[in-house]
Amino acid sequence: MSDSQIPVSASLPAPAAGEWTSVILPRRGVFQVPLGELWRYRDLVWMLAFRDFSSSYKQTVLGPLWYFMQPVIVGAFYAVLFGKLARMGSEDLPQFVFYMGGLVPWTFFCESLLKVSGTFINNEHILGKVYFPRLAIPVANVLTNLLPAAIQFGVFLAGWAFYWLENGTVLRPNLWILAVPLLVVQLGLLAFGLGCLVAAATHRFRDLAFGVKLGLQLLMFASGVVFPLSRVPEANRWIFHLNPVVPPIEFFRHAFTGHGAVTPGALVASALVSVAVFVAGLLAFNRAEQTAMDTV
Repeated sequence: MSDSQIPVSASLPAPAAGEWTSVILPRRGVFQVPLGELWRYRDLVWMLAFRDFSSSYKQTVLGPLWYFMQPVIVGAFYAVLFGKLARMGSEDLPQFVFYMGGLVPWTFFCESLLKVSGTFINNEHILGKVYFPRLAIPVANVLTNLLPAAIQFGVFLAGWAFYWLENGTVLRPNLWILAVPLLVVQLGLLAFGLGCLVAAATHRFRDLAFGVKLGLQLLMFASGVVFPLSRVPEANRWIFHLNPVVPPIEFFRHAFTGHGAVTPGALVASALVSVAVFVAGLLAFNRAEQTAMDTV
């Protein structure tokens, strides 16, 4: 059964003998997103998320320990390269706390975007065999990255607590910590929307898969991950705020350290852009999935 042939017999009265057993509907419209069907397949979403997580480091020696080691190694490398050698500064914060404060939200956004953008290409072996709501895959991809993000956040929290106990005057946490879960939701929506937009085009133009990886590598240097935004002249900071990832990263640092060049206006604008991108990506994916298997 193709993507556009959606059985609806489950929602209709049972047929009498000799009558229809299913209804084949014409291709649905762009705005007819099957969210109800996705909810009925919620067990499949969790199964796909668990599959992606369990297979990430399958047949490796260290296994899940990589989730702990990766942020520590990357954070230490950034501290030496950008902090010690390049002297980009860290707003007088401990360098491990500063760089991990940028890497935790950035890595969650980056990994979610990469996985969602490869929905059709990476899963063509199952998309052509059985029908299920295709939205289950990108949703599962974002959920999969929540656990590694939580582990990396735990590593950041351990380092933050160490430096806070050592010298509490440098780190000034505030009540904005309570809003950090909303920041995770925003980054998840943004990554989902951008990933769906790329996936909708990638099933026809596979070159975009390489362009996304290159673009994210360059975007990291424009997202305040490796240098404090306070080093940018205030008159020019609006250029960086055009990047919707920058305000959440600055907000994350500000919530735990009291440092960070973030304004309420930039946060609101970033949230609105994230919601708009999410809706656009959802509609684009809904349209593309109906013909994806003809071109993948």
